[in-house]
Amino acid sequence: MGKKSAGIILFRRKNNSLEIMLVHPGGPFWAKKDAGAWSIPKGEFDEGEDALQAATREFEEETGKQVTAENFIELSPVKNKGSKIVYAFAAEQDFDTTNIAGNLIWVDWPPHSGKRIEVPEVDKAAWFDIETAKEKIHAYQLPLIEELMKNITHLY
Repeated sequence: MGKKSAGIILFRRKNNSLEIMLVHPGGPFWAKKDAGAWSIPKGEFDEGEDALQAATREFEEETGKQVTAENFIELSPVKNKGSKIVYAFAAEQDFDTTNIAGNLIWVDWPPHSGKRIEVPEVDKAAWFDIETAKEKIHAYQLPLIEELMKNITHLY
């Protein structure tokens, strides 16, 4: 079976509007990329592992902070260009996006040089209104925001 990832998409209401929390990948490749570069906090998990447990673990690994929400909305999986299936769960929770301190990863830099540098997997997290989040998020993850909005608009 192909690779799978699981992630959490947090949302909150602020000043009578909804906001989505996204993370930006670290490292020199992503340093100057913004629109279409942000993501939900997510990571790979193994066959037989519970997707929600993996999503909460990956959230903590990427941000250095725990998800404290208890009620999750399971969203329809999406597939990236590499055919990895991403399972996502949404939850309402305010979250302090300052002082993100997640995992460090090794990357080849410059690409194909054989030289490796250690960079943060995520270099920042931020809250965005829905329209801005749609511009910032990886295109393949856009259906997650759209489905979330269909699921929660009746709550507000």
